[in-house]
Amino acid sequence: MSADRWTRWPSREALTWAGLSRARLWFIRVLRVVVLASLLWGAFHENRGLHLVAGLALVVVVSCAGWAFFRVSYAHRLWPSLALTALLMGCAFAAQAGDWRVLATVLWCAVAVAALERLPLAAAAPCALAALTGYAAFSSDGWLITALVAVGLGLAGYTLRLDAEARGSAHRLLAQERAARAAEAESAALAERTRIAREIHDVLAHSLSAQLVHLEAARLLIEKDATKEQILDRVVAARSMAREGLAETRQALSALRGEMTPVEEFLRELVTADRAEVTVTGERRALPAEASQAVRRVAQEALTNVRKHAPGAKVEVCLAYGRHEVRLDVRDEGGHSPGELAASGGGYGLLGMRERAELLGGSLEAGPGEEGFVVTLRVPG
Repeated sequence: MSADRWTRWPSREALTWAGLSRARLWFIRVLRVVVLASLLWGAFHENRGLHLVAGLALVVVVSCAGWAFFRVSYAHRLWPSLALTALLMGCAFAAQAGDWRVLATVLWCAVAVAALERLPLAAAAPCALAALTGYAAFSSDGWLITALVAVGLGLAGYTLRLDAEARGSAHRLLAQERAARAAEAESAALAERTRIAREIHDVLAHSLSAQLVHLEAARLLIEKDATKEQILDRVVAARSMAREGLAETRQALSALRGEMTPVEEFLRELVTADRAEVTVTGERRALPAEASQAVRRVAQEALTNVRKHAPGAKVEVCLAYGRHEVRLDVRDEGGHSPGELAASGGGYGLLGMRERAELLGGSLEAGPGEEGFVVTLRVPG
């Protein structure tokens, strides 16, 4: 047994009723009533006059000292606890001298058990030994019965100590688990808010970038004295992109709630206005919300870049389900001159998509291919 175990106090959780079942609580209350009744019976039984008054006074002193002992031991105050233990044993001697044998016996036994249960073992062992020695010295039973009772009381006190320590440990673990759950819930809420903010940012960035393309086109047309119809087409297209941006924002929020359409359907709807083909390979399955949103956003950004830098080029979109990941390839055939809006974007969309992919444990590659430009996304899913 380590030195720390001899000097360590039982935890405060172990010294309270925390974690006790209703049945055990009622048992403790009944036991206290029985002990108090025994003390009062010992004071009243066959006593008269001043002897009765002295017995009642002794019961009051014992009750106050016992209450104080429970308070100071809970506060882990050693010397006051030892002083009160000595006072209770002195009361037991006084009861024995005054012929209150029931009161004395109850005090010897209670002091031994309470010391073993509530004090550090280095202090509890001598106190319990002194109390049990006092009980054995004044016991009228045979030596064998007295020895068995003393040993039984010692074992009972130590057993109660172990039970209290186990209960205190369980109570602390439960408190730690609750704190961990609360921290986990708070962390999950922060992560969810971060994810929603990232989704809204990506959707708006894509939408505003597309609007900028059309508005820049309108500006260039105005500078070239284009017809009213040409300029109006660009303005209407910008307005259409604004509406689509709002719709995509709502769609992103719905997706985060789990109310999303399959990725394959989304990709086919996305390329409706482009010369694009969508190919899906592998065993189709539902993707996690973040992986699904990453695929959608990367596809949108890649198609926007094709419209800006290779307008009219044929585009191939391939979605491949692997065993542990999903891969998206968006490639154009190249060979087309950059559009008049090629200089309108800053190229930060794919950079944001790359950061999103890396946060998910995936990757994004974008660069020239054999025949044009290729964007490849890999994310776990």
